[in-house]
Amino acid sequence: MSIPLMTIPLILAGKEIRDGLRNRWVVAATLLMATLALSLTFLGSVPTGTVGVGALDVVVVSLSSLTIFLVPLIALLLSFDAIVGEVDRGTMSLLLSYPVSRGQVVLGKFLGHLASLAFATLVGYGAAGAALVATGADTGPEGWRAFAGLIGSSILLGAVFIALGYLVSALVRDRGAAGGIAIGLWLVFVLVFDMALLGVLVADQGKTVTVGLLNWLILANPADAFRLFNLTGTAQVSQFAGMAGIAGQIHLGPVTLLAVLAGWTALPLGAAALIFSRRQI
Repeated sequence: MSIPLMTIPLILAGKEIRDGLRNRWVVAATLLMATLALSLTFLGSVPTGTVGVGALDVVVVSLSSLTIFLVPLIALLLSFDAIVGEVDRGTMSLLLSYPVSRGQVVLGKFLGHLASLAFATLVGYGAAGAALVATGADTGPEGWRAFAGLIGSSILLGAVFIALGYLVSALVRDRGAAGGIAIGLWLVFVLVFDMALLGVLVADQGKTVTVGLLNWLILANPADAFRLFNLTGTAQVSQFAGMAGIAGQIHLGPVTLLAVLAGWTALPLGAAALIFSRRQI
């Protein structure tokens, strides 16, 4: 009897989730995200009475900034040794002795790590939403839509960096090198890219970098696509975040930005599977 195509990846995903629970990765990530989210929720809701925006809109802005720094880092720490680590420990050879393809191994591990990160995000950020409800803060349908979009896009951003971690893990032969490259990727996408782009825009003064070129530069960084999706999605959030002017110039709709994040996930993950399929164990 043949085994359904997705059964093996789901079994492998379950194994990754159990390993994460055993190593306290999932618990630690969940507690960290919940603690920071709750802190930002209670601190960030203070100015709502003076700026005329809902508490949930302020939380979306605060958690968007937290997500850009925290979620990619957690995702890379989860995934950088997913392949090279198992090869070093010798467990990959044992795993491949079973009737499982290398593509199924990559997909199964990816689904397991993504499920772990999604759980931490849902619980951590869900706690912030529950805290607002419990305190009777001013929330509305538009704010909840922005909050739901934040959670969904945060998980998608995590998927991007898990896939990038898998690509690194498939390319290198040393676990230490994989960790160093993963941290380097985090620094480039989260910190260096935007500082360099800002420097270019200030120096250029609008002479060379047109709106069209700026759109393409933003698409080159998944963290920026995430930021624009969440900070320009609604009028209230855009106004409070100071992104109203940018929202009027950047011609990238929410569907396009989500498609960019999906593409940033699919391409590195596919490349990782292809490289791993040709790698000597």
